Amino acid sequence: QVQLVESGGGLVQAGGSLRLSCAASGRTFSTTAMGWFRQAPGKEREFVSAITWSGGNIYYADSVKGRFTISRDNAKNTVYLQMNSVKAEDTGVYYCAGRRGYSDYERVRRWIAYDYWGQGTQVTVSS
Repeated sequence: QVQLVESGGGLVQAGGSLRLSCAASGRTFSTTAMGWFRQAPGKEREFVSAITWSGGNIYYADSVKGRFTISRDNAKNTVYLQMNSVKAEDTGVYYCAGRRGYSDYERVRRWIAYDYWGQGTQVTVSS
């Protein structure tokens, strides 16, 4: 099993920045990629970004390209999501997730393809 704990959420003004962290523990070696998803009230969970542990392949949703940056620290088993120039539509609960097996864009962008999930952290952007 893999345990994921997100942190760093909060209230931020539009145009501001926030950094989310996801600390992984347990059988982390079984995962090949980590992803960030978000869910706004009344909306479906949507893909934000993903990164592979080994090759550092990185993927972004079009809505966050150029504003968000995902990174990893393998020594700390931690994945980060740097959020810059945030907008009101970035508001939601942000979830960290891990998946096993081969990871390419078609797989990492689907929430159903992930095996492990954190509890989520709330991000609220005020306009």
